[in-house]
This record gives sequence, C-alpha cells and structure tokens, in this order.
Amino acid sequence: MEALLIALIVLIGIGLLLALWLVVTYNGLVRFRNRVRNAWSQIDVQLKRRHDLIPNLVETVKGYAGHEKDTLERVIQARKQAVQATGVAQQSVAEGVLSQALGRLMVVVEQYPDLKANQNFLSLQEELTSTENRIGFSRQYYNDEVMQYNTRIQSVPTNIVAGMFAFGQEAFFEIEDQAAREVPEVQF
Repeated sequence: MEALLIALIVLIGIGLLLALWLVVTYNGLVRFRNRVRNAWSQIDVQLKRRHDLIPNLVETVKGYAGHEKDTLERVIQARKQAVQATGVAQQSVAEGVLSQALGRLMVVVEQYPDLKANQNFLSLQEELTSTENRIGFSRQYYNDEVMQYNTRIQSVPTNIVAGMFAFGQEAFFEIEDQAAREVPEVQF
C-alpha cells in the first residue's frame, strides 16, 4: 500500500513537471512569436513613412523634370503596389520594385542641377535617405527575430509544443531582386 502511494505521488510529480514544462515552453513560443510580430510592425511603420514621402518627392521632381513622365509614373505605380502589399513575401517583392523605381528617379534627378540645389528636394531626399536607413535596420532586426523564433520552433523538444499548438515558421524579409544583390562596379 505504501509503495503504491509513493508511486502515485511520483507519477503526480512527473505529471506536474510535464505540465509546468509545457506551460513555460508555450509561453516562450508566444513571446518569440510576438517579438517577430513587433519587429514586423516596426518595418511597417518605416515603410509607411517611406510611402508618405514619395508623393512629395515625385511632385518636387515633376516641377523640374515634367517630361520624365514614364519614370515618375513607375515610381507612383511601384508605391501603390507596395502600399497594397500584404505579408512579408509580397511586401519584400513590392519594396524591391519600389527601390528600383526610386533608383531610376535619382538617376533622372542627376540630370537637373537646379533640382539638386532645390532646398525642398534636398530636405525630402535627406528624409528619404534617413528612412531607408531605418528600414534597413528594421529589416535586420526583424530577420534576427525570425531566425530566433524559427530556430526555437524547430529545436527539440520545443518543436513538440510548437507542433501541438500550430506555431508555424515565419518568412524572412529578403531582397528578391538579383540586381540589388550585385556589387556595384566602380570605375575611375
């Protein structure tokens, strides 16, 4: 009888330890998932800021380089697609297209010395550059959080809890455009 009672107490103790481990592991996964979501929202804030700056930049350039209509329309269209994009993968692609369009716009700007000297344009360009830097830092932070989260849900024994409660992997925010990955050629 006494051995049965000890065995029962041991089983209850093991059950309580397993339940405690399950709760701690689940809460840890929730914390990591929320950190990923927070990191994404930080990117989203910076992308919105970028999207808000672009119409002002386009209008300023339009005043000096109105005949560059095709380039300006590409920037506007790329911005529209980026604003409408949902999810990490779609947003990554749309932002890559927008970055290319902005790059072409800056090439056009180089052809207009009066525009490059315009204080409003210089202010917008500085604001956009600052925003691009913030986006870069936010992307890096997001990808670091995604890596930690994905590692956690793939590691034993946490993967058991992740599978039980349908914690899925998150996508990295990657540059899809091969041209953006190439090293620029420098000539003197």
